[in-house]
Amino acid sequence: MSKSVAHIVVDALEKAGAKRVYGIPGDTINHLTDAISKSDLRWVGVRHEEVGAFAAGGESYMTGELSVCAGTCGPGSLHFVNGIYESHRNGAPVLLIASDVARTESGFNFPQEVDQKKIYEQHSHFCEYISHPSQARRIVTKAAQAALTKRGVAVVIVNGDMFSEKDDDAMDWEVYRPHPVSLPNESEMAELAAMVDAADKVSVYAGIGARDAREQIMAFCEKVKAPMVHTTRAKEFLEPDNPYNVGVNGILGNKAGVDALEDADLVISLGCDFAYTQYYPEAKKIVQIDIDPTHLGRRSAIHLGLVGDARATMAALLPLVAAKSDGSHLQSQLKQWQEDLEGYEQQGEETDPDLIHPQFVANMLDRKAADDAIFVSDVGTAMVWMLRHLKANGKRRFLNSLLHGTMASGMPQAMGAQLAYPDRQVIAMCGDGGLTMLMGDLLTLVQEKIPLKMVVFHNNTLGFVEMEQRVEGLVDHYTNLHNPDFAKLAEACGLAGWHVESSDALEPAMDAWLRHEGPALLDVRVNQMELVMPPKVEVSQVAGTALFGVKAVLDGKAREVVDLLRNNFLR
Repeated sequence: MSKSVAHIVVDALEKAGAKRVYGIPGDTINHLTDAISKSDLRWVGVRHEEVGAFAAGGESYMTGELSVCAGTCGPGSLHFVNGIYESHRNGAPVLLIASDVARTESGFNFPQEVDQKKIYEQHSHFCEYISHPSQARRIVTKAAQAALTKRGVAVVIVNGDMFSEKDDDAMDWEVYRPHPVSLPNESEMAELAAMVDAADKVSVYAGIGARDAREQIMAFCEKVKAPMVHTTRAKEFLEPDNPYNVGVNGILGNKAGVDALEDADLVISLGCDFAYTQYYPEAKKIVQIDIDPTHLGRRSAIHLGLVGDARATMAALLPLVAAKSDGSHLQSQLKQWQEDLEGYEQQGEETDPDLIHPQFVANMLDRKAADDAIFVSDVGTAMVWMLRHLKANGKRRFLNSLLHGTMASGMPQAMGAQLAYPDRQVIAMCGDGGLTMLMGDLLTLVQEKIPLKMVVFHNNTLGFVEMEQRVEGLVDHYTNLHNPDFAKLAEACGLAGWHVESSDALEPAMDAWLRHEGPALLDVRVNQMELVMPPKVEVSQVAGTALFGVKAVLDGKAREVVDLLRNNFLR
């Protein structure tokens, strides 16, 4: 029996494992939403399509399974762009159905007509039109396969009138998800082993590409007495119960993470594509192992580049290297790592009840959140407090916008994670700038009954931008925000809300917020004059901040300079 393209598309999505479709209904997808209403797929109606793409990405990042978003022609589909970029860069298998005007009007600059393929093919693994009804199942199935196997976004473009066309749908196309294993060849492995044996001090720098290689990395570190540094995205996978972990490299990292790479004779970069070249060690030997050959040597000059799965490669390397007896390099970095952790704890101690430091909020959240909580942060300072002050334990999950670096991703991505795991505690750590960009979708949390918990680091400023300006020696311009009482705003939207302005009031409010069964928001007024201190303070950064102080005094901001010094350099 013939079926409409809309019903074929929906059936293909279900067979590919999709559970939800995020979007806003309208003209060119009305037949699609009608078909969804007759299926087991859940339609999640958002107030802004960007939220839909973020939420789909949050769901898929956490589950590894397919999620879907769908938009009408022109502006409807275009509103997904930023969330699609974020999802693709995170490696989240998202399928976007981007509709277009009817074929009879295509090519005549009809209202809302957009060349969707030109827009989306630059940030997707698959981007194709359904050009004939007989292609519908095949195109959707292959799009799902690309998203799932290549870890990223796939886009299917459908003219609005195509959805009502019919086809016999004779071919039963399937999604295939193979799991091949890749290894360097024997001579390359022998060369790598020789480099390890020749080095007195070896360090491992592991990224999210090594997410499933934790046990193999630990066995290697034990044998050659190597500290392991990890990227921020790999925190949840490699940090828990790892006695060789010494933290993170980069400006968001810690001193031990930086020193472990700087002091090594040989650094093995494993599944790591960290972009900031200034944090790679100079004049040292670097071996890079990655599953993607195009990644080799693109961030730093390397001495050996190998293609292979992190887990399989490290397992194959272990019997080829000789054990080392000198553990001084490892012990030195572990000692520094403990000092770094103690420093984070001290930063999170509160001495003034009228001045809440954001680290104090993060430390308390770390203690009170569930052992298997899922944390999603906005970009900026909220991301820093998550990475530095929340502990990974092997059960907790973390998501930040570390590759796309977009504002406003925290709450929507957490929404998708909460829908995927309705029985787990999901917490969005929001900046006041990030939340206010897309806060219309607070209404979605109520309408869709999503029990998400949001904590707002309310400092009335675009904090990370302000820090960047001050490090450059500039007086901060245009970063101040005029904000509402977010708790009252939440209550007006139908959520539970708590507003906190003193450190003494934080603990009972946080307890009540976490206990609440439905969606809830905790609004915490935190210290505005809080710098994100890098693992090593360079002369240029001190000079830049000092220059800000001079300019700020001349600009009538002496009080801010005093607060900056008191809260960051005199604590």
